[in-house]
Amino acid sequence: MKTYTAKPDSFEQAWLVVDAQGQTMGRLAVEVAKVLRGKHKPIFAPNQDTGDFVIVVNASGIVITGKKGAEPVYHHTGWPGALKMITRSGELAKKPQEAFRRVVRGMLPHNRLGDAMITKLKVYAGPDHPHAAQKPVSWMPAGLQGE
Repeated sequence: MKTYTAKPDSFEQAWLVVDAQGQTMGRLAVEVAKVLRGKHKPIFAPNQDTGDFVIVVNASGIVITGKKGAEPVYHHTGWPGALKMITRSGELAKKPQEAFRRVVRGMLPHNRLGDAMITKLKVYAGPDHPHAAQKPVSWMPAGLQGE
């Protein structure tokens, strides 16, 4: 018996819309990372990009719980001595799209495959998105239904 390997033309990648209003950042990011990676599909292969596209709307309404809002987040501008620091809650207030994208990127593989997967994540601070032509389907992870 041969091992099944998914070919790029043998499966379809769906477009899913998630409303992040009032959701906890980490719990939502875990579910989004699973879908981007393709772990929810029976054809999952760790060396292939079989995941779906995910559109996250209302990213400005994401909630950080506990003391995580005071944790520092560092980034370097590329210039000598230019290491910058901002708190997680400050980053979420200033750039909610980038804050959520950074958290999800940390949950994906740190290689070229992960780089390809993160391009399928589209994050918007407000309720509108320009992807109506792709006919996205509203989706809420089963683990987050009660929140």
